[in-house]
Amino acid sequence: MQPYLPLLAALVALLVGLAVGKAWERYKLHEGTWVDRRRLRESPHFILGLNFLVAGQVDLAIEEFGAAANVDPGSLEIRLILGNLYREKGQVGRAIQEHQNLLQRPKLKKLEHANVLLCLGLDFRRGGFIDRAVEAFNEVLRLDPENRYALVNLEKLYAEQRQWQDAYEARRRLAQLSGGRPSERDQTVLAFLEHALGQQALQQGDRPTAIQRFEAAIDLSPSMAPAFLNLGDARLDQHNPAAAAAAWERLVQMAPDRAYLAFSRLERVYATLGTPERFPELCRRLIAANPLDWRARLALARHLAERGRTREGLDLLFDAVAVNPHALALHQAIWPMLSALDLPQALVARYIDLTRDSIFYLDPHVCVRCRYRSTELLWQCPHCHEWNTFVEERIAPAQEEESNETLAN
Repeated sequence: MQPYLPLLAALVALLVGLAVGKAWERYKLHEGTWVDRRRLRESPHFILGLNFLVAGQVDLAIEEFGAAANVDPGSLEIRLILGNLYREKGQVGRAIQEHQNLLQRPKLKKLEHANVLLCLGLDFRRGGFIDRAVEAFNEVLRLDPENRYALVNLEKLYAEQRQWQDAYEARRRLAQLSGGRPSERDQTVLAFLEHALGQQALQQGDRPTAIQRFEAAIDLSPSMAPAFLNLGDARLDQHNPAAAAAAWERLVQMAPDRAYLAFSRLERVYATLGTPERFPELCRRLIAANPLDWRARLALARHLAERGRTREGLDLLFDAVAVNPHALALHQAIWPMLSALDLPQALVARYIDLTRDSIFYLDPHVCVRCRYRSTELLWQCPHCHEWNTFVEERIAPAQEEESNETLAN
């Protein structure tokens, strides 16, 4: 039996160690009292707080998490959530105080320290303390160099301050975290930041650098509409209309849904080059490729009307109204053409039939990330600061709605 005593003692010591470890994991000493950590997590206040948080009921979530924090005053996670909820509620000062108190705790782990600093940086940003927010996010990156959230927020802060080079560097570091080739989203954002740097160079009178930046933006994102537009403008400023036309034609080719942004430029440059017929040809190609392209019809109609072919232009506008009856721009073009034709009764009757149930409004654009609305196409949302998130919002034509109801019945 004696040969087995050391082995038995080692086994007993192992079991005792496991028991002590489990007890240490589950229990903690708080103000002279042993507290069961697991029971704290099973607190009804904690569970209710999570439910209210998921339901978007911030006030009730704050109330329940506050009660849970009273049950477990030492919980880092609950205090972190409480601070974030105060920020969402708009109580930025209270959020900052909550998170700064957490930073005073002794023996914070590096990751815990980084997470608290990240939340504090978000508090500072919400409160408009830009310098302190930048400092907090940079400190997060010192502790955790691969923290994507800190890099994203740094990029947005720099972009808000129009510190484009710093924003570009933050996004470049973010793209490098993916390991291989940057994601399509990273390339798109980098392209917009390159474009912003090009615009900055133009404002400083450095056209060659601006052109390089615009071309770099296009290399990163071949459908980069604003870069094509500004590249063409810069080429035109260099007295090179052929190169300008080539840049805008590439826009039409690479991003046909944004081709309308270059219509007026192309119409003018074709006239300068002595080939005005190229513009109606371009519009007709776009219409053939996409029968629902009402903007190409509008541009072609105006082009024809200016050359005395008002009736042809009006027919094109009527076709465009059938596609998008609510676009104010179409009706603003129709009115003078009808007047130029002395208001023929058949044409007026056709126009009334097409627009009888229409509501006219400016072409609306909406951000797909935060639903911010704008009457013009924006490349960066002024609300959520995301790039290239605006799409045109369209009300379906009445004819389609009627046909759908018929099918449903």
